Amino acid sequence: MGIYINVGNEGFRRARNSEYVDKSGLIAIINKTLFTEQCFSCVTRCRRFGKSMAAKMLCAYYDHSVDSRSLFEDLEIASHPSFEKHLNKYPVINLDMSDFVTRCHNDDIVRMIDAELKADLLDSYPDVKVREEGDLMECLIRIAAATGEKFIFIIDEWDAICREFKSGMSAMDNYVNWLRRMFKGGNTMNVFAGVYMTGILPVKKYKTESALNNFIEYSMVEPGNMSQFFGFTKEEVKALAEKYDADFDELTKWYDGYQIGDELSMFNPNSVMQAVTRHRCKSYWASTGAFDAVANYIQMNFEGLKDYIIRMLAGGRVKVKTTKFQNDMSVIRSRDDVLTVLIHLGYLGYDWHKEECFIPNYEVVGEMENAVENTNWTNVIKSLQQSEDLLQATIDGDCEAVARGVDAAHDEHTSILSYNNENSLACVLSIAYFYARKDYVIHRELASGKGFADLVLIPRKNVDSPAIVLELKYNRDADSAIDQILRKQYPAKVAQYVDNLLLVGINYDKETKIHTCSILHG
Repeated sequence: MGIYINVGNEGFRRARNSEYVDKSGLIAIINKTLFTEQCFSCVTRCRRFGKSMAAKMLCAYYDHSVDSRSLFEDLEIASHPSFEKHLNKYPVINLDMSDFVTRCHNDDIVRMIDAELKADLLDSYPDVKVREEGDLMECLIRIAAATGEKFIFIIDEWDAICREFKSGMSAMDNYVNWLRRMFKGGNTMNVFAGVYMTGILPVKKYKTESALNNFIEYSMVEPGNMSQFFGFTKEEVKALAEKYDADFDELTKWYDGYQIGDELSMFNPNSVMQAVTRHRCKSYWASTGAFDAVANYIQMNFEGLKDYIIRMLAGGRVKVKTTKFQNDMSVIRSRDDVLTVLIHLGYLGYDWHKEECFIPNYEVVGEMENAVENTNWTNVIKSLQQSEDLLQATIDGDCEAVARGVDAAHDEHTSILSYNNENSLACVLSIAYFYARKDYVIHRELASGKGFADLVLIPRKNVDSPAIVLELKYNRDADSAIDQILRKQYPAKVAQYVDNLLLVGINYDKETKIHTCSILHG
C-alpha cells in the first residue's frame, strides 16, 4: 500500500462502521464504462453531498491490494452481474487535490503533484525500469506495458486547483495541460481501465469546448442516470427517520427540495445524517463558510439579479440559462452565470424541464439570508426583519398594522414601471410574508383573470398557529376580498383548521397607492 497507489479500503470501512445509506449502485454504472470510450467520468455536486464518500467506496471496490468483499456483500452492488468481475481487480491511484492546495499556493503545485505520484509509483513497482527524467504519465505507460495491468484513477476535489488559482494564472494552465497529458494522450487507453473525477464544478470550458471533452459529465444541472446518487431520496430519509425516531416532516422542511434530474425530491445527505444522529434539525451548512462567496455573487451588478434573488426568497422560481457558464467561478459574465454557480454550490435547486431555479428548503433559506446580510442590500435586510412583525400583526388581527406592512413592502420591492402590475403585487405579498416560511408551508397562486394573488399559509406540524388565507384585490375594498375568499370556498383547502383560521382581505387602491385590510376569524 502506498500514499496514493493502492491506498486500501480503510476509508470506506470507517463509513460502513458508521451509519451508511447504500449508494453502491453507482459502482454498476462505472463498471459498465470500464474499457470503453466512455471510461472517463466526471461526477460533480455541491459540498456535503457525498463526493468523497463515493470516491472512498470506489477505491475500496477496485483496489487489488485488499479484500473488500465483506464491505460490499450486503449492499445493492453485490447482486449485480458485474460485481465479481471487477471486485478488487485493479491497481488504483487515489488523488485528493484539496490536499495539495492546502500545501502549495504557487505555480509549483502541478510539478509537486506529478513528482509525488511518480515517487509513490516507483516505490510500488521497483522492478519496472523507467527513465528518471520521465514524468508521471511516462512511468504509467511503462508500468502498464511491463505488467499488463491497467489502472483505475480516482481524483477527489478535482477542481480544488481551479477554485484556488484563477483563470489565466500559469498554475491553472499547467493543471489543465497536466490533465490533458494524463487523459487525452495517445497512450491513455493503454494505461487506464477507467477514470473517475469528482468535485463541485464540471470541467472548465475554453471558448465553446470542454478542456477534457472525452469525459462524460454528471452535475447538479445535468446528472444523467446518476440522479439517485446525488443525495438522499425520500424513501432513504423515511427509513432513517424511523430508525432514529426523527420527525420526517421536520427533515423534509429543512433538507428536502432539491430536484436533481428526474429525482423530484432529494435531501442534503450530510445535514440529514447530522440531524438524525444529533436529534436536532438546524442548519449544518454554516460550517462550509461559503456564504461569504455567495454574498459576493448575489450583489453583482447584473440587471435583474437582485429582483430574482428577492423573488426566490419569497418562494418563487425564476428562469435561468445554464449553458453559457464557463464552469469557472472567477469568470462570471451575467445573471445566468451567477444563478448557475449557485446551483452548483447547492444554494439553488434546478428544474431542468422548465429551466427554472429556486431556493430548495429552509436550511438554504437561512444560509441565503446570511448571504444577504453580508451584502449592501440594507433595504432588503430591513424588509426581511419587518416580515416577522407583519406576520405577528396578522395573527393578532391588527388590520392597520398589516396594511402598513404591505404598503412598506410594496414601496420597497416594486419599481415605478410595474407598480400597479398584478403579478408584482402578488410577488410583493409573498416577500412581505417571507418570515412565515419558518412555521408555515406557503402556497402562492398567481393572478387568474378574476382574482389577483392569494396566499395560503398552512401551519407546519407541531406549530400552534392559525392557518391563514390571504386575498389581494385591486381597486376594490378589503371586505370584497374577504367576500371573494368565501365565494371561492378557499377555506375548504384548509378545512381541518376551521376552528383556527384567519381570512385576510387586502385591497390596493391604484389612485392613492394605499392598501387596506380586513381580517375575519374563520
